[in-house]
Amino acid sequence: MRTDDRDRLWGLVHAERAALADDLARLEPEQWHHRTLCGRWDVEDVVAHLVAAALTGRGRWIRSIVGARFRTDVHNQRRLDEHKGRDPEETFARFRAAVDSTIAPTGHTAAYLGEVLVHAQDIREPLGLPRRPSVEALTPVAEFFAKQDFAVSSRKVAAGLELVASDGPFRAGAGPRAEGSTLALVMSMAGRDAYLDELEGPGLEDLRARVSAGTGS
Repeated sequence: MRTDDRDRLWGLVHAERAALADDLARLEPEQWHHRTLCGRWDVEDVVAHLVAAALTGRGRWIRSIVGARFRTDVHNQRRLDEHKGRDPEETFARFRAAVDSTIAPTGHTAAYLGEVLVHAQDIREPLGLPRRPSVEALTPVAEFFAKQDFAVSSRKVAAGLELVASDGPFRAGAGPRAEGSTLALVMSMAGRDAYLDELEGPGLEDLRARVSAGTGS
């Protein structure tokens, strides 16, 4: 990836972290313990996970995943526990401090942008927060997810389908079509069934079945 492309993606990461921080600043204390779209994690847990993602470099990541015997769930939980504060206020302060970080274990910058976008919506959707990320930020994530399994099995979810954004330039694959907002396509490839109703087309039922089966979890 060219340096200017990477710099552009990091700029989007920082902007989306800052936008999430603005939303989090308005939460009532009890909302920090609200459910999210991310399994058993509540809002504070997801934010702590994002802090860990922003502060874990290559060496620390390798030691952690090896120490977890390559069990991603164990690795993620250990890093979450490490970066979670004594209370939501401290966890939020740690997230604020990490907004402009460019630390990452690999050069897959689009994947780390995707992590911020997906987890931000994991928080916003259950709380009814209205903000949606920009198509500019979502499009490189959609393109990456359609091509490669990384933190989620997104390529497996998308395989054999034509995915088409109705609000932007993203288009990928061949087969039965599923069409809708770039956000809904990104979240569906990430295994979040809450966004499937925003999509339509003959490929939707295949996509729904894959997400429901946990192919993209």
